[in-house]
Amino acid sequence: MDSAVTIPVTAIVTAYRRADELVRTLRLLRACEPAPAEILVHVDGDQRACAEEVAREFPDIPVVVSNERVGPGGGRNRLMAVARHELVASFDDDSYPIDRDYFSRVERLFAEFPDAWVVDARVYHLNERIEPDATTAEWVADFSGGACAYRRRRYQETGGYVPLPTAYGMEEVDFGLRLHALGGRVLRSARLRVFHHTDLAHHADPAITSGSIVNLALLTYLRYPLSMWAVGAGQCLNRIQWLIRHGRRRGVLSGVAAIPWTIVRHRHRRLPLPAPTVRSFLALRRRAIPATP
Repeated sequence: MDSAVTIPVTAIVTAYRRADELVRTLRLLRACEPAPAEILVHVDGDQRACAEEVAREFPDIPVVVSNERVGPGGGRNRLMAVARHELVASFDDDSYPIDRDYFSRVERLFAEFPDAWVVDARVYHLNERIEPDATTAEWVADFSGGACAYRRRRYQETGGYVPLPTAYGMEEVDFGLRLHALGGRVLRSARLRVFHHTDLAHHADPAITSGSIVNLALLTYLRYPLSMWAVGAGQCLNRIQWLIRHGRRRGVLSGVAAIPWTIVRHRHRRLPLPAPTVRSFLALRRRAIPATP
């Protein structure tokens, strides 16, 4: 690392095609004081040009390339397997810390909240006002995979993410649900602030619309007991209605049509959880719990 002083935290970054954004994120991670002790990059879908750009700019940063699309969750699984430190801060290729002492804050928060398996950051997007950092924190159900930090050992206990090329509506929710079933906790802290360099316009992409529907059905099949499948069906229906109301009709029919094949392809991952566990998780999603050290 360029910095003489580092924090024993691994920073992982998952990327796909956006080499320029990835290079910017890596530069900003390097500029943190203290810097993370290790930075690892995953490049999805055999995007060799993206990996080569990182190698030119940062020859000392290891890059893992997946030949097939495994999505950001699959990429995080691969990076977690080789990370050298217990605390691992996660970013997307277009997300990065707002505060230069971000990694010191990560370390302190895990020390102050030993029950936390994941610490989630406040995320800000383009054209949003960035609020001052604060000491407030709360226990929540799920989190943003591109703006959080994990205890590596606890991450491995959950089994990691289900690798999906388009994981909206499934990735962190599924991970958080399995973590919840194990007695794990997710802390969201206003002391951690991450900037996501996007205006979220890409959420209107038909592929994301389709994925957000099929992933809700997949989550229901994999984790909900049969007695709660009606709840999952209601969630899918609510999502479809929301998409239609907001003019995101393209991708709705393809999402519904893709449900059977997606379930068949991932049927070996089915591990339903007890109904009280699922209900407890959903209740926590609706109402967070204030947290104090």
